[in-house]
Amino acid sequence: MTEAQPAPESQQPESSKTEQAKAPYTWTQTLTELSLEFLVPKGTPPKMMDIRFTATHLYVGVKGQPPILDSDLTSDIVASDSEWQLEGREHLTIMLVKGSNKSWWASPCVGFEEIDVTKIEPPTSKLSDLDGETRALVEKMMYDQEMKKRGLPTSEEKQKQDMMKKFMAQHPEMDFSQTKFG
Repeated sequence: MTEAQPAPESQQPESSKTEQAKAPYTWTQTLTELSLEFLVPKGTPPKMMDIRFTATHLYVGVKGQPPILDSDLTSDIVASDSEWQLEGREHLTIMLVKGSNKSWWASPCVGFEEIDVTKIEPPTSKLSDLDGETRALVEKMMYDQEMKKRGLPTSEEKQKQDMMKKFMAQHPEMDFSQTKFG
């Protein structure tokens, strides 16, 4: 068990709190994770918790009692990267890492009220918030989008053109008069 941080409340519309009232949990999400919070009987030690998750199913219970939740998930998760934590012997947080569906989920579990994902307003992010590799990829995508808008070659097309020009320079004996770029 490691400490899990719930997703910021700003990533979920206020209306979802009433729409999910019938579930035995409250939840928040980001594009990559779900955080489910449960209240368990006060004084429950962690060793009495019975928490099981697979790629498509979640079981939450206290040993010797009926399950709090036994449900299929609405999409798959990465079970090996997901975790849970019991705080104060009554507040259970389960952090599920989204699998193939890294988008907004209408509900974590099958059979419970769904939220309107079109109302979710994710926080804005800045390029400076991204790690170097991701930032470079986003900047390349933005550059390519701008080049396409202007009718100019993208970075990949330009790279291919440069390679062809270099090849042509290295092989002057060949006839490239019919060669077309783009």
